[in-house]
Amino acid sequence: MSTNPLATGTDLLGVFNDIPEADLNAWKRAASLREPVEAVINDYWQRAEIPFDLIPEIVERDLLTDGLDVPGHETLSHLGSGLTLMEVARIDGSVATILAVQAGLAMRSIDMCGSQEQKDKYLPKMATGELLGAFALTEPDHGSDSIALETTAARDGDEWVLNGEKKWIGLGKGGDISVVWARTEDGEVSGFIVPQDAKGYDAQVIENKISLRAIHQAHIKLNDVRIPAENQLQNAKTFKDTAAVLMATRTGVAWIALGAAIACYEKAREYADERIQFGRRLSESQIIQQRLVDMQLEISQMMLLNRHIAELNASGKLTGEQASFNKLRCTRGARKVAADARDMLGGVGILLDNNIARHFADTEAYHTYEGTDTVQSLIIGKKITGVGAFK
Repeated sequence: MSTNPLATGTDLLGVFNDIPEADLNAWKRAASLREPVEAVINDYWQRAEIPFDLIPEIVERDLLTDGLDVPGHETLSHLGSGLTLMEVARIDGSVATILAVQAGLAMRSIDMCGSQEQKDKYLPKMATGELLGAFALTEPDHGSDSIALETTAARDGDEWVLNGEKKWIGLGKGGDISVVWARTEDGEVSGFIVPQDAKGYDAQVIENKISLRAIHQAHIKLNDVRIPAENQLQNAKTFKDTAAVLMATRTGVAWIALGAAIACYEKAREYADERIQFGRRLSESQIIQQRLVDMQLEISQMMLLNRHIAELNASGKLTGEQASFNKLRCTRGARKVAADARDMLGGVGILLDNNIARHFADTEAYHTYEGTDTVQSLIIGKKITGVGAFK
């Protein structure tokens, strides 16, 4: 097998040294995004603008499917899909989140819950970036308890009429369609494909973020938004269908967190080898070596866990609790590594030029989105104790 794209000494246990050729090639395609992304991302991040001009670069490398089976595109394994997300996040978190929203959430909702006609209509155009999509579940008053969502969908002849609000919706403004989750008149939850230019769809970009600044999250108000009846996802019958999509995407967040942690560790190690203090390189100091080892322990554990979860996923044995465990462990680890790396760089650690500051800020979002640290803990706690600590 060919050498993996990580810097020498990063994968100390050789977790990714035996990657199948197809997965390795996808990983390398993701790695080749580094030059075009790094050339522009700090400017976009500072201006809080979406780098739409990078979408063709992503499409050219066939990275906009997240393992889904879309005709004309390579179908990646769970491992290959995870490695590509990890690698893109190693470069930048906002760009990785664009992939996660477009393919991991919006496309996956249609793939898992849509009819064959809906898949044929939307997925090919989304895989080529012709259509950009959002996943609209979270509401102003319902984040962690999204099962209690209040957005409604009422049938009126050959149309559905949607009313309500959504918040923190990635690509909810500036895209083309949003998969909106709403409660129908029978009390069940279903998904609806809503054009973002539909009358009554009002989306405003949430400003003043300190994290993931190069992707927009929107606050959406739905006021008597009418869509054709055919835009209802045919196989989205209950919230369990929504939860199935979320379980799949939590594994993606874990890979993204790993990518950020690797980026911070590699930069800290590089800096320690170059920085001279008190007449010697930082890397010659015992405390610096200890800190690098601690970061390596975190990263190696995250690598092993992500690979194991990918194998469980591929075998169809992955449980919701295991997905939560993975997301919880990796986002906690990424926060720890990023904070330590930022500290090791001293004053220059807060500069965007060194990338760690951007990753440091972005890990705060990973810690929260797709289920907070607390919620993931309670999901696991219920499995351990048999007692639900939340309703």
